[in-house]
Amino acid sequence: MKGSDHKPDFLFDKVNYKILLVGLAVIAIGFLLMSGGGSDNPKVFNESVFDFRRIGLAPTVVLLGFGITIYSIFKKSK
Repeated sequence: MKGSDHKPDFLFDKVNYKILLVGLAVIAIGFLLMSGGGSDNPKVFNESVFDFRRIGLAPTVVLLGFGITIYSIFKKSK
């Protein structure tokens, strides 16, 4: 087998990996949106914990990111 130019077979195409990275970035953005809102004093309640950004927007963005990554896995190669 001299001169064998065998290229490794990847599971996905280059496009699938790009979509997967976009999905992972969207998940990370969702978790960043979810962070914060704590209080320095544990005896003082901070109302920003129940903000729309943390309870509505961030979980939606995370689920969207998971949907994008699942799409990248199921996308057919050409």
